[in-house]
Amino acid sequence: MDQPLSTARERTGWYFYDWANSAFATTVVTLLLGPYLNRLAQAAADARGFVHPLGIPVYAGSYWGYLIALSVMSQVLCLPVLGALADSSRRKKELLALFAYAGALTTAAMFFLEGRAYLLGGLLFLASNLSFGASVVVYNSFLPEIASERERDDVSSKGWGIGYIGGGLLLALNLALAAKASALGLTEEQAIRINLCSAGVWWALFTLIPLATLRNREGRRCRVLHKGPFRQLAGTLRDMRRYPEALKFLLAYLLYNDAIQAVITLATQFGYDELKISIATLSLAILMVQFVGFFGAMAFNWLAARIGAKRAIMLSLAIWTAVLVDIYVAVRTTGQFFAMAAVVALVLGGSQALSRSLFSQMIPKSKEAEYFGLYEISDKGTSWLCPLLFGLALQFTRSYRLAILSLIVFFALGLALLARVDVRRAAREAGSEVA
Repeated sequence: MDQPLSTARERTGWYFYDWANSAFATTVVTLLLGPYLNRLAQAAADARGFVHPLGIPVYAGSYWGYLIALSVMSQVLCLPVLGALADSSRRKKELLALFAYAGALTTAAMFFLEGRAYLLGGLLFLASNLSFGASVVVYNSFLPEIASERERDDVSSKGWGIGYIGGGLLLALNLALAAKASALGLTEEQAIRINLCSAGVWWALFTLIPLATLRNREGRRCRVLHKGPFRQLAGTLRDMRRYPEALKFLLAYLLYNDAIQAVITLATQFGYDELKISIATLSLAILMVQFVGFFGAMAFNWLAARIGAKRAIMLSLAIWTAVLVDIYVAVRTTGQFFAMAAVVALVLGGSQALSRSLFSQMIPKSKEAEYFGLYEISDKGTSWLCPLLFGLALQFTRSYRLAILSLIVFFALGLALLARVDVRRAAREAGSEVA
């Protein structure tokens, strides 16, 4: 009988990095920072509602969407380089620590955001989101090292599921603080700043668990440090042409997951600005998503075992498309917003966890982090094309519903391209045993 690739202790430690970093994705990116930064931008806006970072006129309500797009553009250049560095290093675990704690520190520093400090908030977000993306690239690259091809759907889904629980528990504490803010002598703004900071502290604290349990493997030799970001990105893309099915899947994923992340990230802005739902009530909706999302991830793992990961992902994308139509046509009240959020929760974890495990079977050995560097530019908490489209649509139409509906084209194109991916051929091209 073959020896397992990892121990149960190491896998449990790997799961807990999802638990640790989900605090950033949930509390900071999904819930609090978008509406709060837009509030800071609106406080600094001129009479027409515009701010002028670096002299560029930006509608205050679009600031968050543009900021996300700028953040992920920086990841496009940086993450393939950092991924190749991780692949070549024998100290992958130490790189995970470096990126994780850089992100945790800049997140904790969001405690100091107040008044009109929208520029400082933007800079801290750019730094923390880049660090987050880099750490997840390294984290994801451990998946092929700790799980065989047949085990990856299960292991990836458990990681996502545990991440939902971790993010949900901190969010519950954040919600309790917000509810008791007045009794504790805190303003709403002070409670938000403390909650933003708490995500960095949580991230730093629970990262200690994977660092104590994961072990380094042999790295491949390369000259990545002698390459600039443009040359490394071009080299990674040239190499991917040798794996056409993996490249096709990656393009499909970047389309549909960009839309998924945009809906997640911008839903709170829609609820806050369009439906006039309070931050406290939005917190309850996101909290519900976290715990329902755990069961959704497990359910789609069960479904993938029966119909295959690709078909399960395609089903989830059909549901996502229906969600966008529902937001445009029917979501007018707080109750309808909660119903929409419940449906999102059921498909959210499954579509992402199964995409991660499926892509891991298409990556050539010893290039896991390099390829996940491309994958991560539209992973948890990050998207760029859709927020940019959303920001432009909102700026020109001033309609949140039309802005959200415009994202449907990304789901349609991603689903059409995914349908053309030959998963077994992709696995053979990468040297995997099964698909």
